[in-house]
Amino acid sequence: MAKVNTRSRTKKPPNMNHGEISTAAKPWLGSDENFNQLYPDSIKLLAKRHWTPIAVAEKAASFLAAENNTRILDVGSGVGKFCLAAACYKPTAFFYGVEQRNMLIAHAESARTEMQLGNVSFIHGNFTQLDFNYFDHFYFYNSFYENLSGTDKIDDSIDYTRELYNYYNRILFKKLEEKPAGTRLVTYFSGEEEVPPSFHIVCTDMGNLLKFWIKI
Repeated sequence: MAKVNTRSRTKKPPNMNHGEISTAAKPWLGSDENFNQLYPDSIKLLAKRHWTPIAVAEKAASFLAAENNTRILDVGSGVGKFCLAAACYKPTAFFYGVEQRNMLIAHAESARTEMQLGNVSFIHGNFTQLDFNYFDHFYFYNSFYENLSGTDKIDDSIDYTRELYNYYNRILFKKLEEKPAGTRLVTYFSGEEEVPPSFHIVCTDMGNLLKFWIKI
């Protein structure tokens, strides 16, 4: 089982007041083009297809971090753009990204350091090995979609199969199903195979591509 640093649960992120975006982070939030400058050109080229837009991150963070000190997990966090942007908008919540590509984790950590964010952590591993009991709410930008044939891939460092797509959806479905009532979920570009029927849509945005769920 992958380990998560639990010490930050009661620790206030450094240099941040309630609801205040850090000075170091502000310049990057002006636009997606600005934000993507945190990454090398090879990563910037993947942004439109694979990384969460800032506007989506802001809306999702507002819904998921409705209370202070909540722990929010991005399943398949890539280079960490959702976690980093969301952490700026909600500095009293804690954002975690799990990603199986070590190279992407390295880019995420580099950006986190540049933005001087203390309420973000990245976990190198497969989400199937995580204990979801540690987290309160979840964000999912259809990170399993790469496994389908004919789709754009981030790279060729991992295996892609329809079987993995189905397997990951089943595992996420089961993990979400085990969460208590009140658990929040935001999906973006999702086919919804991973969402248990106990989760109900309470709002949509971005032409129904962005959906906000609460478990009843």
